[in-house]
Amino acid sequence: MDVKGAVAIVTGGASGLGHATAKRLAAAGAKVLVVDQAASAGAEVAQQLGGGFAVADVADEASMQAAVAQAEAMGPVRVLVHCAGRGGALRILEKDGTPGSLAHYAEIIRVNLTGTFNALRLAAAAMAKTDPIDGERGVCVLTASIAGIEGQIGQIPYASSKAGVIGMTVVAARDLASRGIRVCTIAPGIFDTPMLQRLPDAVKASLAQGVPNPHRLGHPDEYGKLAMTIIENAYLNGETIRLDGALRMAPR
Repeated sequence: MDVKGAVAIVTGGASGLGHATAKRLAAAGAKVLVVDQAASAGAEVAQQLGGGFAVADVADEASMQAAVAQAEAMGPVRVLVHCAGRGGALRILEKDGTPGSLAHYAEIIRVNLTGTFNALRLAAAAMAKTDPIDGERGVCVLTASIAGIEGQIGQIPYASSKAGVIGMTVVAARDLASRGIRVCTIAPGIFDTPMLQRLPDAVKASLAQGVPNPHRLGHPDEYGKLAMTIIENAYLNGETIRLDGALRMAPR
């Protein structure tokens, strides 16, 4: 799909993977709506890109409906890149044998999995109203993680949520095929994003050592490049693509 003149919704677009993708979309001629939290740099990023900014909780129906309506006011919505999400460690049993927090687990599922479905369904509804171009109306790029395939000890809520996104992908692609809307998912490995920047340099260096080739953390723009490839290649559909430098996560 040629994104020139189209509207692209990028959740989590104020930083990290979303910001890198938003910049590439804007450079390709898309009108970008950055969707992020109120405390983010979303307004500044949107101004730099010549697009719009919407404050929304991706798992909240009303605020995401308002964000999508704002996108529709900018023009035909044809792209969703959903990067918004959160981490969070939890063990099934704590060291003292007590069960892990159900509330903490449920909150990560709410943001990462329910939030993905919410953004996907609302963006797809907007895309379905548009006229097809070369047989397609829109493209949705979701974000999972290699933790959804081989999560580590302590990642039970995060791994569950990302496994759910992976499981959603081909079903969504089949479901939306009759509407001319494609769905793919990127499963990143260890990327140098704000989520990781909170870690000490020594810990980040240790994580980088585990990546076979290239021997480093991923750059957010490498995610953006892959997202653009998915958007531009009409035969990519229903796929979850690992982007991890051949990393396979150890148990801990």
